[in-house]
Amino acid sequence: MQTHLSPEFQGTPDGETAEAILRKCVHCGFCTATCPTYQLLGDELDGPRGRIYLIKQVLEGEAPTRKTQQHLDRCLTCRNCETTCPSGVEYGHLVDIGRKIVEAKVERPAGERAVRWALKEGLPSPAFGPAMKLGQLVRPLLPGALRQKVPAPGPGGAHRWPTRSHPRKVLMLLGCVQPSMMPNINSATARVLDAAGIQTLVADGAGCCGAVRYHLNDHDGGLADMRRNIDAWWPLVEGLTSQGRVEAIVMNASGCGAMVKDYGHALARDPAYADKARRISDLTRDLSELLPDLVATLEPRLARHADGRPRLRSAPPDGPMRLAFHPPCTLQHGQKLRGGVEAQLARLGFDIRTAPTESHLCCGSAGTYSVLQPELATQLRDRKLGVLAPIEPHAIVSANIGCIQHLQTGTATPVRHWVEVLDEALAG
Repeated sequence: MQTHLSPEFQGTPDGETAEAILRKCVHCGFCTATCPTYQLLGDELDGPRGRIYLIKQVLEGEAPTRKTQQHLDRCLTCRNCETTCPSGVEYGHLVDIGRKIVEAKVERPAGERAVRWALKEGLPSPAFGPAMKLGQLVRPLLPGALRQKVPAPGPGGAHRWPTRSHPRKVLMLLGCVQPSMMPNINSATARVLDAAGIQTLVADGAGCCGAVRYHLNDHDGGLADMRRNIDAWWPLVEGLTSQGRVEAIVMNASGCGAMVKDYGHALARDPAYADKARRISDLTRDLSELLPDLVATLEPRLARHADGRPRLRSAPPDGPMRLAFHPPCTLQHGQKLRGGVEAQLARLGFDIRTAPTESHLCCGSAGTYSVLQPELATQLRDRKLGVLAPIEPHAIVSANIGCIQHLQTGTATPVRHWVEVLDEALAG
């Protein structure tokens, strides 16, 4: 795609990056076939190709409008289009640039500004934890829409952390909302790794991965979050503490993993952090990437029925526990990790299946999208649950807290992180 940047963007980092991405696009339109919002709305401007044209027009000097902003807002940033694209267009990076430019040129209504400010300042805030506990105490009294965003308190062992030390060590990012909303995911991760002889370390100074602010167009705030995490992790990455050097930085929320793996790109022009950011990105692993290495160690430790099936405390006594796996977009499209969870859990004896159709489509969670675009998010949630229903699962499992929380609002079937199910099997 030929571009002619306006003088405003010529020679700027955003302009150069966007122009390089735009020039890869060949207008083929394959991306529209796998875009969730295009499938729902049928509007070219609510698909990747249309949004690319809108961003191109703004970069070439055309004034964006409120309509431009709305079409970009409705993008889930699921990056399914990147998986589909034969030309390697980095749409996710392009839409981040386009949204930031449009945000600076088009004033939002006061109500929208207030909600977005509350999300980007509230979710990563230390006050989020106490607020969530209060919400859980009064959960039955909350309005339906708000009650859906407040999960019930976790199981009793949610905070039981292993105490053994191991030569093999990894760092883990606890996340900003996960410790309060679903703390058992983090402790289950530490217990599973402990069972495999790996010690999980946490850097006290680390916090939000930066995705919340960055994807709400506060790029400076998002970059500040990234730098803070790099500073907190660096002594353990370099082996400068008594705990030694870690072999990886493990993410059990695929949304955080996709963001941290992008630190090298986001901070590439920061001379003080560029090299460190690349190192951090190279060390980052989604938890599922460790599974092939863990299977041989974990398999003999699984408590089993006489027929060899894993024994789970929550499994029905008269048959195997059937799991439906929803692969998050940040796992399969953002990190390009597909099939690993299903294959490795199957090797461990689990009956785990993906949807027979549309397993590549977004569930509608998409970070803060389910708050900012509730109507579209609900349609996508119900569509996802509809294609999972034929599996008749005892539980739905996923790999990202946002997907788990969002899907649970539409079904009575338990929705959990896959590592929690594995943790229960190891506990017998």
